[in-house]
Amino acid sequence: MLSHNLGYPRVGSQRELKKASEQFWAGKITKDELQKVGREIRHRNWQLQKDAGIDLIPSNDFSLYDQVLDTALMVGAIPERYQQLIDGKSNRELDLYFAMARGVQRDGLDIKAMEMTKWFDTNYHYIVPEFVKNQEFNRYSDKVILEFEDAKQKGIFTKPVLVGPVTFLVLGKEKEEGFNRISLLGKLLPVYIEILQELASRGAEWVQLDEPCLVLDLGKEEQEALKFAYQKIQQAVPNLKIFLATYFGALDANLSLAINLPVAALHIDVTRGAASLPEILGNQEFVNASKLLSIGVVDGRNIWKNDYQKSLDFIQQAINVLGADRILVAPSSSLLHSPHDLDLEHNEAVLTPEIKNWMAFAKQKLYEVSALAKLARTDYKSEEDFVINQKAIESRRTSTLIHKQEVKERVAAIKEIDFERVSPFASRQTIQLEKLKLPLFPSTTIGSFPQTDDVRQLRARLKKGTLSLKEYESRIEEEVISSIRWQEELGIDVLVHGEFERNDMVEYFGERLSGFVFTENGWVQSYGSRCVKPPIIFGDVERPAPMTIRWSAFAQANSEKLVKGMLTGPVTILQWSFVRDDQPRKDTTFQIGLAIRDEVIDLEKAGIKVIQIDEPAIREGLPLRKSDWKSYLKWAVDAFRLSAAGVADQTQIHTHMCYSEFNDIIDSIAAMDADVITIETSRSQMELLDAFADFNYPNEIGPGVYDIHSPRVPTVEEITSLLEKALNVIPARNLWVNPDCGLKTRKWPETEAALRNMITAANLLRESVTITK
Repeated sequence: MLSHNLGYPRVGSQRELKKASEQFWAGKITKDELQKVGREIRHRNWQLQKDAGIDLIPSNDFSLYDQVLDTALMVGAIPERYQQLIDGKSNRELDLYFAMARGVQRDGLDIKAMEMTKWFDTNYHYIVPEFVKNQEFNRYSDKVILEFEDAKQKGIFTKPVLVGPVTFLVLGKEKEEGFNRISLLGKLLPVYIEILQELASRGAEWVQLDEPCLVLDLGKEEQEALKFAYQKIQQAVPNLKIFLATYFGALDANLSLAINLPVAALHIDVTRGAASLPEILGNQEFVNASKLLSIGVVDGRNIWKNDYQKSLDFIQQAINVLGADRILVAPSSSLLHSPHDLDLEHNEAVLTPEIKNWMAFAKQKLYEVSALAKLARTDYKSEEDFVINQKAIESRRTSTLIHKQEVKERVAAIKEIDFERVSPFASRQTIQLEKLKLPLFPSTTIGSFPQTDDVRQLRARLKKGTLSLKEYESRIEEEVISSIRWQEELGIDVLVHGEFERNDMVEYFGERLSGFVFTENGWVQSYGSRCVKPPIIFGDVERPAPMTIRWSAFAQANSEKLVKGMLTGPVTILQWSFVRDDQPRKDTTFQIGLAIRDEVIDLEKAGIKVIQIDEPAIREGLPLRKSDWKSYLKWAVDAFRLSAAGVADQTQIHTHMCYSEFNDIIDSIAAMDADVITIETSRSQMELLDAFADFNYPNEIGPGVYDIHSPRVPTVEEITSLLEKALNVIPARNLWVNPDCGLKTRKWPETEAALRNMITAANLLRESVTITK
């Protein structure tokens, strides 16, 4: 029985890659220095996995930005607008790579970034491949070869990892009409096969091809594509062991397809798709075949310690049918979605020893995988590893820290009326037009402004005790007033206070709610160099005291213009936290919803007339199978409405969503009944608005008119063009003007330039459009 891993966190235990990448983008270090940091992280990761006893260690799971972008570069799927950067490939490859991810605006170049969206139902974002008719592919990047050789020189023979060819196409987008991207498989496969043949020639025994599309509802064309692809691969590299990895759910209707593909091993995720295991073990064709079964028993997406008894039950079921020699033990998915190392958490005031004992981060999960593979070969009940593990599991199950009866009773007492605003939107809009007195095409931003090193230092000094609370708040007040005056001068209609006091849009609220704990170094990559430190929900959630009133009220008192109250919604707090797994997610979300509701009502009492409740994770939380959508969408929409419905008609409720496809859930988005929704549309050139137009969305919309995830500054003409596109599908009275997301990660000069252009475009539009009130 072998142990193996599907992938490991790549930003480094101290976020070394994040820091080096941002220094490189700022021109402070060279390409060689950036590559050196990446190489050092890879070497540490490989050695760590070897020390943990992992038998099959992955390579090419490392990325400077994103594994799907790496794949696009590998196969030469480079959009036409980047071709001008290809000259002198060996010297420009990194420039091309980052231009595709982030866009570029320098030296006379002005090239937009590729789209970015969520990786299945996680909070990781990938770069969306772009495909055109008659797309040609060619081997462009040898990263996978180079990293395999790098590991080999260190004495570690790895299992190279690639995004599978069909999943790569499924995750992409056609940029021309009249063809299906799956039809490009025949042109794509030769590049994959060439790379696989070279890996085999260089001594690779195993190659992992990730095909998580197998946990989706696939059409006949995708299913046939998988059969075709793996038959061709098997014929071309018959001696290379192909490890087919699925994860994030059960195989369900794709089970027969998956188990009959000509591969050496199949990986399944039993933490989110346990139903696949008995179905596979009951399939006589698989039982009689020689292929191996990898069982993903250690959750790669949460931080709770593995219950060895539960995992060993799964493993033993498989051993009883297939025998130990055909079983591999693994995490459920790549450990990319887990924090790096629990051993880095030293502050007991932040994370108490009792709760810490219930957890395992990526490094600890490696040891869990290795331990389970060893325990499965023994009479494990008396083994020390097993005994210690079961004591920790029992400690969590019986802890008095977790449950609050009054919270459970309040959730149980929720009534249908608690989900309803006083009046329907049409009536509220009339009242709000009169009370708020906003102009046509009102402008706003999404909430946060750039957090400079000085602002971060203020929080750090407060935390260390070298700055008093009084001094800290005085400095934050200065930042707020400065941002208010700047917005007034710029001519923004609905202001924000800038969120200078906040570390992260979820962490900030978690720190002020009961039932949460935090880490000092539990960083997880969200996209590129963007890392988040998710809170951990371990128990029942309630709001002990107001969370945002002090700063929202202060900002409003310093301006005659409207200032938005800024909150994170219950579904997003749930999705972007590590969540307790001992009760339904719905129950936890409703607990958070009630806490946010209390805050919304207090903001209204404090004189805040516009309140934004961000829910960018609504789409992300959608189950991967459509058969499961209805129940999720019902409680997710209800949780938002529960948080928002306690205010009067004249209080305008906004929500914000980014990097989501809305076409298939637009009725649920409408059911949220927010007065205004702001969405990301700039990277897709207003493409996402089609869903709102086709549905005839009734409420107000702010389609993001520039991409804040790229440093490039959009021109007035560009923004005006996007707004004119929006006017083709949105009534003028319902159209807002705003960026597509918060501006926290940007620098002030580019922010100021972009917002000035945005306001100029809004003013030009007002001059050219009139409506009858």
